[in-house]
Amino acid sequence: MYIKRAVEESVLKISKTFPVLLVTGPRQVGKTTLLKRLAGENRTYVSLDDPDSRNLARTDPALFMQRFTPPVLIDEIQYAPQILPYIKMSVDRSGKKGEYWLTGSQAFHMMKNVSESLAGRVGIVPLLGLSGSEIDTQPSEPFTTSPERLMLRLKQVKQIGLNEIYQRIFCGAFPALYDRETAPELSDFYRAYINTYLQRDIKDLSQVADETAFYNFMIIVAARTAKPVIYEELAKDAGISQPTAKKWLSVLVSSGLIALVQPYHNNLLKRAVKMPLMHFLDTGLCAYLLKWGNSETLERGAMSGAFFESYVFSEIYKSYLNAGKEPPLFYYRDKERREIDLLIYENGTLYPIEIKKAASPGTEAVKTFQALSPVTTPERFGQMEQYKTEIGNGAVICMAGDLLPADAKNWFVPAWLI
Repeated sequence: MYIKRAVEESVLKISKTFPVLLVTGPRQVGKTTLLKRLAGENRTYVSLDDPDSRNLARTDPALFMQRFTPPVLIDEIQYAPQILPYIKMSVDRSGKKGEYWLTGSQAFHMMKNVSESLAGRVGIVPLLGLSGSEIDTQPSEPFTTSPERLMLRLKQVKQIGLNEIYQRIFCGAFPALYDRETAPELSDFYRAYINTYLQRDIKDLSQVADETAFYNFMIIVAARTAKPVIYEELAKDAGISQPTAKKWLSVLVSSGLIALVQPYHNNLLKRAVKMPLMHFLDTGLCAYLLKWGNSETLERGAMSGAFFESYVFSEIYKSYLNAGKEPPLFYYRDKERREIDLLIYENGTLYPIEIKKAASPGTEAVKTFQALSPVTTPERFGQMEQYKTEIGNGAVICMAGDLLPADAKNWFVPAWLI
């Protein structure tokens, strides 16, 4: 069963703009399925997962290029980066757009080769797991705190309750889990996924010599989803050095399993902290690593709020990626421990967002937005003036049953409306 992906329009647009299209993202998020669907019968397909094709691409890339002529879809390009210079020469000769479609699930191993060989010739489309809009076959657009846009979206989406949201949080977003005919057992799927990730994606990396230690590190990171990154704590709990903790966390980021949200700060927010916040992008994988047994115990458990926050973040993050946009997402925390879970920064305007599991968070939830008040007042530094930043509509994303105003400028937004 094919689930229509919101990113399809972006993929076709990139293919018409660049000679090479690269779709990258974690394993099993549907990269190959998506491109095969869009290509139809008009494109040769070759997978470098196949040992014979991989060996030919590595040992005789020129012959490989003669055998598989464009338009072509090459799967798992990271297994044979030797062919990238030959792709460069091919597209330079032809000058045509969209000749080569590539996929890769090992971005941390691959992107340097791509940037060096195909600079200016490749359009990159990141793909993650299914969004809620894709699962429900509903319209998708970048999340906004605009009340007008949110009220319009109310007419386009269906309401779901706490239990269904936590079922999705527990299940995760991999497309295979939503195939009504062939969906595997959750535990079987994630066990196989972890084994493949460790044995195929991690095994060849020089900075990850111990697969068991790296697996334990993944569990430690999962337990800190929706929390600031403190490398000293990560290293101590994992029994590794701080430089190793930084390298391993960068592997998880580059392979699309976690996202680091940078703190927002400027000269007017002098007490803002500088450490990033991390979120597991697939809450189902996070729940599996932490051995949560079902969605009910997860919803009642101590990490219920953290999982809800990471779920909301991933939905907003995917809403931008699926529209072909870089997510303009930050967070705020200062030395007085005032926090704002998420900030959208666009066109000189900050849109603050709090994420609360409660159905009725109360107006207290928007008071933390006052921490941003210094940025609205210009301040002179010597001969230079720090231009003020506007504060736009804010949102408290929660389990409310309807879209309701919190005050004149901020709204309670149901999680199912993202």
